[in-house]
Amino acid sequence: MTDSIMSKAATMEIPINSNGDTGNLPEDDSLEQDLQQVMVSGPNLNETSIVSGGYGGTAEGIIPTSSIKGPSMHHSGSSSSMTAEEASRGVAVEKFDIMKKWGLNTYKCTKQMISERFGRGSRTVDLELEAQIDVLRDTKRKYENVLRLARALTNHFYSMVQTQHALGDTFADLSQKSPELRDEFGYNAETQKLLCKNGETLLGAINFFVSSINTLVNKTMEDTLMTIKMYENARLEFDAYRADLEELNMGPRDAATLARIEMAQQEYQVHKDKYERLRNDVTIKLKFLEENKVKVMHKQLLLFHNAISAYFAGNQQQLEQTLKQFNIKLKPPGADKPSWLEEQ
Repeated sequence: MTDSIMSKAATMEIPINSNGDTGNLPEDDSLEQDLQQVMVSGPNLNETSIVSGGYGGTAEGIIPTSSIKGPSMHHSGSSSSMTAEEASRGVAVEKFDIMKKWGLNTYKCTKQMISERFGRGSRTVDLELEAQIDVLRDTKRKYENVLRLARALTNHFYSMVQTQHALGDTFADLSQKSPELRDEFGYNAETQKLLCKNGETLLGAINFFVSSINTLVNKTMEDTLMTIKMYENARLEFDAYRADLEELNMGPRDAATLARIEMAQQEYQVHKDKYERLRNDVTIKLKFLEENKVKVMHKQLLLFHNAISAYFAGNQQQLEQTLKQFNIKLKPPGADKPSWLEEQ
């Protein structure tokens, strides 16, 4: 019966007057009677009780809800939902504006890039600065080659030192087990041990050389190249907005176009300031990088030369003095091995 009543109610409009009473429905008196019956038989919201014992429980713990004021709760809930809705709408609008600006900027920069590639667009060129940038990139490639070769030398020399160490131990063992060749095996063992010790000292100098070159190439130069990349992107944006402004200035001068020209002029000025600021940053970084490179390489090349010369001359004292001169401290044997606690 309830389903039939609700299906009838869904197809009828029940007029409500200002006092909340239903109007007359002359078209269907049975529907009105059915609705009245549902309202009478249904629960009274003002007299509804909450049973703590669950469905079918006892009457103990019944809490009357007639004291709860529904209108005030509904008002606070609706106001909080409206505030949350407005906040979410504001965030959505802000994200849309950001995406719109990004899309326009990407479109203009892509258009400018394609125009430059096909020789149709003009680009801002600083010949002196771009020449310095090309020199830096070429220098970085050459220094990366030096770093690669120095690491290869370190690996090969380390293998040779380990071989000398093993050979010295073998000679020492044979000198104990071969009485007729004890002296010969003995001084060969001492020679290999001395070469191994000097080799470890030279390895310390080469490792310091490799570490310094690595810092210069992969940190100092790379930091300057990152600033250069930002400068090149700013140059592309500046030329894109400059071309856009020039295109608008060549068009008709009506009210809508004048407003667009004014906005384009503002955007052009913003990107021009950004371009000039990054150009100054690149100029300053290139200057300091050149000074730092000369200072670092002067020290490292002197170290490399003195250490290699002393080692192959067999001058152990000069080799150790070279490391003291450049404040290089060798790690004791087994310093790189994990401790007993770390192995557990």
